[in-house]
Amino acid sequence: MIALVDYGMGNIRSVSKAIEAVGGEVSITQSPEEIRKAKAIVLPGVGAFRDCMSNLTELGLLETVREEILKGKPYLGICLGMQILFTESEEFGMCKGLDLIKGRVIRFKLPQDYKIPHMGWNTVIFKKKSKLLSEISNNSYFYFVHSYYVVPEESNFVGGVTEYGIEFTSMIIYENIFATQFHPEKSQKMGLKLLSNFIQFIQ
Repeated sequence: MIALVDYGMGNIRSVSKAIEAVGGEVSITQSPEEIRKAKAIVLPGVGAFRDCMSNLTELGLLETVREEILKGKPYLGICLGMQILFTESEEFGMCKGLDLIKGRVIRFKLPQDYKIPHMGWNTVIFKKKSKLLSEISNNSYFYFVHSYYVVPEESNFVGGVTEYGIEFTSMIIYENIFATQFHPEKSQKMGLKLLSNFIQFIQ
């Protein structure tokens, strides 16, 4: 059972359907106990960093998610679910994150010919070998929608990078932590393959 954390933000249903389509069993939940019992945690999200942290706190889920990740439970963060792993974000003023990865979330500052948000299909260059990337070609296309990106202090967390005016970290792979700035559930064949690989990893 995969706990899909429902904190009131993001495309929970589409993520759930995508995981189920590749053979995963999903529980959409706001229960700390269900999160503790699950074999893995998936936390998707779109919207503002501060709102995400606030909602998780109000629902009593923040410390549970953090503790379970620290215990070694497999975690997949999607978009905002990746960003909250970091120390802090500058979105709408500085806001503390889970601080599981040292670093910041900052806004794109790009030449005028680059639109913000970064939206649409773009490639990911893999920086690590991982079961998560099994049968996925380097430079595969995935679907992005974001105005902020993560800047890890240590390169050993970086699983993949993407070019959009600058090179930025678009994937985190480190022990039990997997996270993507792109949306696997919107990324068709390669996105579904990544979700399938995550399921295989936790079995």
